[in-house]
Amino acid sequence: MNETPQLATTTKTSTSRRNWLVGTAASAVSGLAAAQSFDFKPNQRYPDVSVQILDPSFTRYRIYMSTVEQLGTGMRWAEGPVYFADGRYLLVSDSPNNRIMKYDEANNTFSVFRQPANHANGMARDRQGRLLVCEHLTRSVTRTEYNGKTTVLADRFNGKRLNSPNDIVCKSDGSIWFTDPPFGISGNYEGDKAVSELPHSVYRIAPDGKLELVTAELNGPNGIAFSPDEKKLYIVEGRAQPNRLIWSYDVGTGATLTNKAKLIDANGPGSLDGFRVDVDGNLWCGWGSNGSPAAKSEELDGVMVFNPQGKAIGHIRLPERCANLCFGGPKNNRLYMTSSHSLYALYVETHGAV
Repeated sequence: MNETPQLATTTKTSTSRRNWLVGTAASAVSGLAAAQSFDFKPNQRYPDVSVQILDPSFTRYRIYMSTVEQLGTGMRWAEGPVYFADGRYLLVSDSPNNRIMKYDEANNTFSVFRQPANHANGMARDRQGRLLVCEHLTRSVTRTEYNGKTTVLADRFNGKRLNSPNDIVCKSDGSIWFTDPPFGISGNYEGDKAVSELPHSVYRIAPDGKLELVTAELNGPNGIAFSPDEKKLYIVEGRAQPNRLIWSYDVGTGATLTNKAKLIDANGPGSLDGFRVDVDGNLWCGWGSNGSPAAKSEELDGVMVFNPQGKAIGHIRLPERCANLCFGGPKNNRLYMTSSHSLYALYVETHGAV
């Protein structure tokens, strides 16, 4: 679920889009509903010791005078960040609380953007800058139009209901790709408990609106992203055994994928979730423990950075498990990290890929 980077350099906004941005932002409710909060004490010295160099190649991406910041807290499970350059704000899903939160860069505030939100999870923007949302409650992918109305883009395949769309990305040709594991229907915490009607799958919504099956061979497909040139598609297999994996595929025409290859192995106690790719092809991955007795969360939680060959080169340590992240800010070089109860940020010397 990546933002649309070309918007970061846009200086003019269409009247319809401006009205949509202003109208939607105006509906935000200041203040937070009661939830879990996390006290955070930032590092006061440079360089920030929580930004760890695992390989010399990561040195170029660490900004010496940049430290991890906590921008907001009070969520139960933070997910699905998406950045709006033309509105200078970030949206974050708080699925168990059935709301979408908003961090406003201009005035440094954190508030409710939409509630109820159908237990939203992954979010992205389409090529026209509209908000795309994976909704657990409705088991659908929706688009918020400029006038604020919601359009359902996908909720069934071959007449059967989707499971619970989880993560989402938009390709440069306008097609929308999303993962559909059963996580949101496995209980009542982030949706309504229900029986799966379809296998765990990955789908593509073609530019003409047709829903196509990409693959149904992964157990618990989760995070999804393209390489910078869009020749490869990366997908997290969240329930792979014995370790969670990121698979790499060559992208063909339409929904065709070939040459499946294992790119990243979480290696035992580690756990992969959502991720983003930068302009150099590095994968910045939400990271934490897999819940096993041997896992030490305080040593794992944060963001693990892998180069295009799958080698771990950096680790941004956070006091909470990171579920997802995205690049944003005026220069597209601010890494926003949604981590359990809180939203964190760090300036880095790279940019999010298209």
